[in-house]
Amino acid sequence: MAETHGTDFDIVVLGGGSGGYATALRAAQLGQNVALIEADKLGGTCLHYGCVPTKALLHAAEVADNVREGHQFGVNATLNGIDMAGVNSYKSGVISGLYKGLQGLVKSRKITLIEGYGKLVAQDAVEVNGQRITGKHIVLATGSYSRTLPGLTIEGRVMTSEHALAMEHVPGSAIILGGGVIGSEFASVWKSFGADVTIIEGLPHLVPNEDEAISKNLERAFRKRGINFNLGDRFANVTQDANGVHVTLESGKTFDAEYLLVAIGRGPRTADLGYEAQGVTLDRGFVITDEKLHTGVGNIWAVGDIVPGLQLAHRGFQQGIFVAEQILGLNPAPIVESGIPRVTYSEPEIGSVGITEAQAKEQYGADNVESIEYNLAGNGKSKILNTQGFIKLVRKKDGPVVGVHMIGARVGELIGEGQLIVNWEAYPEDVAPLIHAHPTQNEALGEAFLSLAGKPLHAHN
Repeated sequence: MAETHGTDFDIVVLGGGSGGYATALRAAQLGQNVALIEADKLGGTCLHYGCVPTKALLHAAEVADNVREGHQFGVNATLNGIDMAGVNSYKSGVISGLYKGLQGLVKSRKITLIEGYGKLVAQDAVEVNGQRITGKHIVLATGSYSRTLPGLTIEGRVMTSEHALAMEHVPGSAIILGGGVIGSEFASVWKSFGADVTIIEGLPHLVPNEDEAISKNLERAFRKRGINFNLGDRFANVTQDANGVHVTLESGKTFDAEYLLVAIGRGPRTADLGYEAQGVTLDRGFVITDEKLHTGVGNIWAVGDIVPGLQLAHRGFQQGIFVAEQILGLNPAPIVESGIPRVTYSEPEIGSVGITEAQAKEQYGADNVESIEYNLAGNGKSKILNTQGFIKLVRKKDGPVVGVHMIGARVGELIGEGQLIVNWEAYPEDVAPLIHAHPTQNEALGEAFLSLAGKPLHAHN
């Protein structure tokens, strides 16, 4: 592809995913001449192979469940089947609309988008398409890939989430290796689409990073939905033949299904990109930075999934804005990792922000932590939606709320208020007087705070 751009920039961003394009957009807004280098498609994993397509599938799954369960609401409907070609066409439409919008945005900010595989070749230069592009500052934002285990080859009936998203039929049965966010979301989708699903999780609980009460509630809900899972037993090996996959665990237990989805998390995409040759410190592939996301080498910064911590698109996005402002001397406040909201879009949904009860007890001492759970059974809108779950609040005794943890249909939509409460270090007494609209699920948050402030109206003491 013939390039007609210059080769000297204020900022060169390597990677056009959430972290990279946010850096580029904010830097351009602040008057910088920016080059954005992307080997695949602008928008990265999140837009094309991650958050957006999975959430489209999850919405289709919710529609399927609504049709199947319509009789509960007096609506007689029959589910005639899942047309995966139709589902995929809907999913592609969502992606392409957002992709066009993002391309237009980058163009309108006069960012130079270079399509090609870039490599760091100096502390101030990236080589792409045989051309050397220099920048006063370099921002590494090369993202992540679906990890697998040593000796576990991704081929045939053994797939990662990228392959699962492109499937043109609903599997009859699937084993999902990994019960974290990705595994739980795919289990939820495939079950709604009619597949027989089993999750294998080596740790004692599903979604093991969540508060234990949330994990246990998800397990109960999945059991009720007929999603099978096996906990606390690690994967040993898999064989495959014309009939399917045969998985053996360390205990000797075996499981058979048509497919195996490997969903054990994502690894940093940093190999063979010239990082180490330029002195950038890597630890198990992750780029090590200070709290200002500087690598300690020249003017090289790093954002997103390659930086140790939560691998979330909105974290990368915020880090991108942070780095652009840091470079321009605006001195933004460092991002507190625990204050980043987290959502698992399964059915039921999980939303959390701040720290778990166990982490709070570790940090402040067991006697200095209080927690309450408010059951959604007492919430009008949750009753209307026929959802079950609860909101759990964790506070420092006589201090601010340090964790908001929720499970139930649509609770991810409540995380906005949760993150304001945690990040602004609100006391229960600050939130209790706020008026929450009726009937909304949001009221459940209000009730939980009334309870924590010692004046519950609907809770049974």
